[in-house]
Amino acid sequence: MKEFPLVSIIIPCYKEEKFIEKCLDSVLEQDYPKDKTEILVVDGMSKDKTRDMVKKYQEKYSFLRMLDNLQKFTPFALNTGINNSNGEVIIRLDAHSFYPKNYVSLCVKNLLESGADNVGGIWKILPKEGTLINKAIVLVSGSFFGGGNALYRIGYSKGIKEVDTVFGGCYRKEVFKRIGLYNENLKRSQDMEFNLRLKKSGGKIILVPEIFTYYYPKSKLSDFFVHNFEDGIWAVYPLKFVKISFKLRHYIPLIFVLTFPISIWPYIPASLFFSFKIALREKDWKLFFALPVVFFVRHFAYGVGSVIGIVKLILGK
Repeated sequence: MKEFPLVSIIIPCYKEEKFIEKCLDSVLEQDYPKDKTEILVVDGMSKDKTRDMVKKYQEKYSFLRMLDNLQKFTPFALNTGINNSNGEVIIRLDAHSFYPKNYVSLCVKNLLESGADNVGGIWKILPKEGTLINKAIVLVSGSFFGGGNALYRIGYSKGIKEVDTVFGGCYRKEVFKRIGLYNENLKRSQDMEFNLRLKKSGGKIILVPEIFTYYYPKSKLSDFFVHNFEDGIWAVYPLKFVKISFKLRHYIPLIFVLTFPISIWPYIPASLFFSFKIALREKDWKLFFALPVVFFVRHFAYGVGSVIGIVKLILGK
């Protein structure tokens, strides 16, 4: 790049004492010019050590600021960051992740060269713990059977591709002036809704496989269940606030649960087939017994959450 635009990196966080230092260290090690970078950590008034950790970085680096998110939820954090940013480019990062040193420069380069409105890459999902279940959760989260056709989840590697959404994202700031900010009614799914709104307005979103993020999913089966249950609610419940429906992949678990007495029979061999393929690839036969359990937890929890989302819609809650 001959000219480097000012980049505002926005990191929403809440109770991230286990991850925020690794995240910030990776951001501070970026090869993008420091004088063209500002970092905005928007914290939801964490009660753990997160705020103290961020303050130490803030004292050391003048281009890093911590902002308060009194409402705690992610869309408020993102909008607070955008409204307080000075950059021509907005990069939305996740505190539960860390990033290669060329992440920012690759995002900006592809944004400028492609003419896209949003650029992102793929997940490289890592286990937090060495347990069999944690490994199975990682593999399920990154598989076609577990994640559908969301290309950023399943390790797409066949060149730049136009898509409906990406993880995180690198945006031209003028996009937010054109179509508005994140919908603050959506405690979850705000990124998906925003990107669908961007596409509907004629915007362009591209996935660049050379851009990638290291991400830590939930490590315990109970936490994984709760996470997917809440995702399921927010795959349906946003219809109360917006007229844009999500993609078919978000509703397949709902169909699975609603037709359970019938759907369970084709589901079982499909689950065993994909579990066998993954276990064979990973050369770990213990996974063949763990993966079907984790697949079921993901799909059943997401589907039941979607049923609850429909009930909330009908009751107007």
